[in-house]
Amino acid sequence: MKHARILFDGATHDAHESNGQLLLADGRLLAPEAVTWLPPLAPTPRPRTILALGLNYADHAKELAFKAPEEPLVFIKGESTLIGHRQSTRRPADATHMHYECELAVVIGRTARRVKREDAYSYIAGYTAANDYAIRDYLENWYRPNLRVKNRDTCTPIGPWLVDVADVPNPMALALQTTVNGTITQSGNTRDMIFDVPFLIEYFSGFMTLQPGDLILTGTPDGVVDCQPGDVVVTSIEGIGDLINTIVQAP
Repeated sequence: MKHARILFDGATHDAHESNGQLLLADGRLLAPEAVTWLPPLAPTPRPRTILALGLNYADHAKELAFKAPEEPLVFIKGESTLIGHRQSTRRPADATHMHYECELAVVIGRTARRVKREDAYSYIAGYTAANDYAIRDYLENWYRPNLRVKNRDTCTPIGPWLVDVADVPNPMALALQTTVNGTITQSGNTRDMIFDVPFLIEYFSGFMTLQPGDLILTGTPDGVVDCQPGDVVVTSIEGIGDLINTIVQAP
């Protein structure tokens, strides 16, 4: 099932996808254009922890002139970075390199501590698409590599849907694609991750407890380009959905 969380008629609703429309609990059907989309975190709790992978695709590491990591390169994100489908992301006035990043996002479904790789999928509630923008102008050093790069308000659209884990038989074989103003600029596949989803859950839960609703953003393949105000960016993941976002100039 595909879950969504929306604002409509002054109230917040949980909804499901039904023949291209949004089905509310009271039976109303709404057009996707008639609502305000929120991050699709229901029916899970809000995330206590958002973990994001850097350089988890070898081709992307090469694109940025970095060596592929030998263990996960990870950073923490704040919840204020998250916005929903069809929302706008602000580009800082001084930015010269603002890159989209199409990523498969894993939503934890139950408390995970010292999980074995072979059991990892049983701890997942579902998956969503994320566009984890990077403002690379602010990259400083290995001590503060991603605070201003990755933790800006509105810089991480996610959605449209949270897709149940049972409806994604193999998350490690999903095509990823990004278009900017209708032109394909990025193509990849989750099978090319350096550290796959079961590995990441085993790795993280080996030293920290993952809670229901926590997010793991699994990195992006190569093909990132600079985005300008007015650009419409669509990050798509096979079986998960098409996440639409518009760039606006920050005041």
